[in-house]
Amino acid sequence: MEVDRSLIPHLLQRLHDDEHFDYCVDVTAVHYPKREKPFDVVWILYSFQRNERIRVKTQIADGENLPSSVPIWTTCNWLEREVYDMFGIKFDGHPDLKRILLPEGWKGYPLRKDYGILQQDNEWVQINLGIESGQ
Repeated sequence: MEVDRSLIPHLLQRLHDDEHFDYCVDVTAVHYPKREKPFDVVWILYSFQRNERIRVKTQIADGENLPSSVPIWTTCNWLEREVYDMFGIKFDGHPDLKRILLPEGWKGYPLRKDYGILQQDNEWVQINLGIESGQ
């Protein structure tokens, strides 16, 4: 299901409450740098009662935020943190939105297609470890 970002908070709540999608399996994103709205954010939901899955997707522009889904599914806590860490997408109302995989001082977001991972790795290793990177 692909929807406008303005519908996301109400749609996700309704899927949880009325359609019994009681488990959020994953929240992820995809970067398409040449599009006007370069990010797809995707929620994969599961209903134990119905044994069904649904995928909800929306497009957002760089710098746009989405409301956190943590109040609906607590499993979204770390999932949203990973999306923030890897893509830089922020979730308004998240209880602890900070990096989850990379160190706090890491610059940029590695799963963006325009990200230079070798340059960042070399810089971070030199600054924080005082050695040359093994890359």
